[in-house]
Amino acid sequence: MNIDAIKTQIIEIPFENTITTAIHTMRSVGCVLLTIKTDRGISGEGYLFSLNAKNIKIYNERLSKVASLLIGQDPLLMPSILKKINLAIDSIGRDSISIAALSTLDTALWDINGKANNLPLHRLFGIHHTKVKTYASGGLWLSQSIDSIINEAHEFLRQGFLAMKIRVGSGNNSVDIERVRELRKAIGQEVELMADVNQGLNTDDAITLGKALEEYDLIWLEEPVNAYDYKGHAKVKKQVAIPIASCENEYSIEGVYKMLDARGCDIVMPDLQRIGGISEMKATAQLASTFKVPISTHIFTEQSLCVAGSEENCISVEHMPWFERLFNEPMDIIDGHIVIPERPGTGFTFNQNAIKQFNI
Repeated sequence: MNIDAIKTQIIEIPFENTITTAIHTMRSVGCVLLTIKTDRGISGEGYLFSLNAKNIKIYNERLSKVASLLIGQDPLLMPSILKKINLAIDSIGRDSISIAALSTLDTALWDINGKANNLPLHRLFGIHHTKVKTYASGGLWLSQSIDSIINEAHEFLRQGFLAMKIRVGSGNNSVDIERVRELRKAIGQEVELMADVNQGLNTDDAITLGKALEEYDLIWLEEPVNAYDYKGHAKVKKQVAIPIASCENEYSIEGVYKMLDARGCDIVMPDLQRIGGISEMKATAQLASTFKVPISTHIFTEQSLCVAGSEENCISVEHMPWFERLFNEPMDIIDGHIVIPERPGTGFTFNQNAIKQFNI
């Protein structure tokens, strides 16, 4: 089998309303959709995204440049083809855009491998789970009022979620505490609740907020301080009873090791685009396992499910609905879990009819 064509598409998906976290104001996501075609008629797909479509054409140029080197290569020879990709990226520069290109190619290549073996990837890798816990992450933003987040939380419950994440880190701890308190009161104690600071606080303020939120039975407090402040994470973790989640902004397994070595988090949250694709996400899960730390995957819900199904220490996946319309296949949410599809490859394919409306 040989790769005989590469296709990319640039799209932008607008949000219904502008949404905010402690560090982002978001109106849309721009995506580059990648399809790798082979001479056997098997195609693999992957995608990357950029908030507000920032630099999306640069992402496309970088991805297309690296992908063009794969024409004529056998996609089943993963070690050698990944070595070729990494050498190309090293010559260009290993920045966030190049890592995104690597990640997207890696995911599409694994999609081909699964389809070539007529197996879903979680079975090709070695199955541990047929379903995985999930939490609603596409709402409860800082830009919303308390009434709005409560209404949205009830909608999440109607959709079958039994867990959800609220954004905090506004810079006013009393406001954040009130939002969590009122949400917890509205959804009851049985629903799991996470809080994401999005790097919005310094260490002292994060500790103050974390201690104040302890009574609301949070599953975790996410990125309480700057993503690369490993000592700050460790200090918050030591003084706050809520488990600390982090590592979504790590662009290498070495960075994850630094966080784990510093004892900075209780849950590792690898991001498919940033960590280096499915290959590096699985390696990250295995590294976390040596520290007896679980993982919970960040965004990229559809294409991260194969990792969740094949890594014993994956406790949940983040459900982000931004990209649902890109795929032909829906995700099945039953009693707070997503069923991992038994379709070959990642189990999800681009819906070209739906994508047309988002073309740039």
